[in-house]
Amino acid sequence: MGATLSLLLAAASWGLGTVIAKRAVGEIAPMTLLAIQLGSSVLSLTLLMRWRGVPLRDAATPPILGRLGLLNPGAAYGLSLLGLASISASLSVLLWALEPLLILVLAAAVLRERVGLAVVALSGIAIAGLAAVAQPAMSATASGVLLTVAGVVCCAVYTIVVRRSIAAADSTAQVVLAQQVYALGLAIALVGLGLVLGQGLGLASVTAIGLASAVLSGVLYYAVAYWFYLGALRSVPASIAAASFYLVPVFGVAGGFALLGESLSATQWLGVAVAGLAVASILRRTAVRQASEAPPAEAAGLRLDAG
Repeated sequence: MGATLSLLLAAASWGLGTVIAKRAVGEIAPMTLLAIQLGSSVLSLTLLMRWRGVPLRDAATPPILGRLGLLNPGAAYGLSLLGLASISASLSVLLWALEPLLILVLAAAVLRERVGLAVVALSGIAIAGLAAVAQPAMSATASGVLLTVAGVVCCAVYTIVVRRSIAAADSTAQVVLAQQVYALGLAIALVGLGLVLGQGLGLASVTAIGLASAVLSGVLYYAVAYWFYLGALRSVPASIAAASFYLVPVFGVAGGFALLGESLSATQWLGVAVAGLAVASILRRTAVRQASEAPPAEAAGLRLDAG
């Protein structure tokens, strides 16, 4: 059950982080916001690892795992924030529902994972639920949608490559930190390029609430979410971990309703419920299967290696 809970917490962190980031992106230029978010994440992870006595580096960790931070969260969420500036938070998280579909295809083609018919059917139900949530009135521009989808593709590729390499790393925390240091370096370079081109930092009208939203969304979206997600990815197939992404729109839409005043109809709330139940069924099937396949000493509860 540890991996299942971790996937749920990761989805909640991504969904709510998107909503909080929408508040910040209204005041801060996207690339500057990404640098603030990643800086907040790297700082919080460093302090937490120091407090727990976890080394910041692990020589045994494959170098590619750290460099993948350039792809995700670097390029992926840079593109996503650029898109978020011109689409609603609800539409953003709905577009991210494309990610598990891409991962299912890539997992079967690249990792040779067997995607059962039950997972495919339940994924279809989840998509149908999310389709009920979508509405034409959601504000968007074509460029915003395309930028967001490009970020989704980056994340799907990232999951497949990480799934092939994560088992070689001793600690999830060190992988998360290394990836985000690379991503932070990319974000700072992009901000510097913007300054050279005369774009400025985009902080002229930032408020205390906007800055707090940037910091909080960074900790949630990057430190917390990736910690849980990569920990779970150690023990579940990429195709199953991807199913939890259908819950990101559920948490995101609910958060948009609660925090940003984005309204939903009864039909949309029903779609949210259907998607949530479909994902719960997928994760429950996985937890039962893992428990049945685990050795007797581990059957009572799968442990998340977050240290």
